[in-house]
Amino acid sequence: MDINFEYYKIFYYAAKYGNLTKAAGVLKSNQPNVSRVIKILESQLNCRLFIRSSKGITLTEEGRQLYRHVEIACQHLLGAQAELRCRETECRGSVEIGVTETALHLFLLSRLHGFHAAYPQIRLKIQNSTTPKLLKGLVGGKTDFAVVTTPFASSAGLRCEKMMEFEEILVGGTEYAAAAREGVKLRRLCRYSLIGLGSGTATYEFYRDLFARHRMDFELDMEVAASDLMLPLIQNNLGIGFVAEPMARPLIQKGEILRIGLDVSLPVREVQMVWDKGRGRSGAADALRRYLQDKGPGQPGIQRREYVC
Repeated sequence: MDINFEYYKIFYYAAKYGNLTKAAGVLKSNQPNVSRVIKILESQLNCRLFIRSSKGITLTEEGRQLYRHVEIACQHLLGAQAELRCRETECRGSVEIGVTETALHLFLLSRLHGFHAAYPQIRLKIQNSTTPKLLKGLVGGKTDFAVVTTPFASSAGLRCEKMMEFEEILVGGTEYAAAAREGVKLRRLCRYSLIGLGSGTATYEFYRDLFARHRMDFELDMEVAASDLMLPLIQNNLGIGFVAEPMARPLIQKGEILRIGLDVSLPVREVQMVWDKGRGRSGAADALRRYLQDKGPGQPGIQRREYVC
C-alpha cells in the first residue's frame, strides 16, 4: 500500500495540536482539506484515527499507535529540511531569549543542542531572570521572545503558546523521613522551615494564591533567587520546599531527598513561550521559535494553545 507522505504529515500536525484548524494554519491549508485528507488516510488504513468532539480531536488506540511512528519520521524529515533551508539561505544573525531558571532546566536546555547543530551560524544570547522581569523586557524590546513559567500577568498584544506542563511536589531531606512517611497537612506547614523562591517570581505568586485560597498566609523561612539553589538546601536538611518533579526526580531516586505527601492537590503549571505578535523579528529568531514549537512535547490528544495573553 503506497500512501502519500503528505497525508502522514497532515495526520502528524492534526495529532500534535489536537485541533484541525490549528493544523491547517501550520500547514497553510484549510480545515476542510485537512478533514478530507484524514478521511482518505483512515479509508486507506481501514481504521479510525481520531475521535471528534466539540473540544477538538483525540487519537484512537490505532491513531496513537500510528502517531508513535509518524512522529519520529516527520521530525527527522522536517529537521533535515530545516537544516538544508538554513544552508541554502545562509541563516545567520543572533537571537536574544529571556528564560526563567525552571523553564531553562525543564524545557529549553534539552532543545538548544539540536538547534545549535542545525543552525550553527546563529548566535544565542540568553538572559535569565524572573517571569515578570522577562516579560517587561520583552515588551521593551530587549529580547526576541521569552520562555517562562506560569502564572503571570502580561501586557496586551503578547502571544503565548504552551510548551509543556509540569507538576510540583513537596520534598525534604533525609531528616524529614517521618513527614515523608506520614504526609503533611497544608495548614501545618508552618511547623517546618519552608524554602522557596522569593517575592517577584511567578512561583512565589503561585503559592501565595494557593495558600490564600485555603485562607492561609504564605511565609518563607528561607528565600532563594533561583530554583536550582533550592535542591542543595533541601538536600542538606535546611528545610522543605516545593520543586518541579522532573528536577527532583534524580535525587529522589538516589534516596538523597524524600517526597512528602500533601493533603491538597497542587495545580499543574506550564512552561510557555511568549512573543510580541506585532513586532517584527529576524529570520534567526523565527527559526528558533519554529524549532522550539516543533520540538515541544506535542502530546497526542492534548491541544497546544496559542492565544493573546
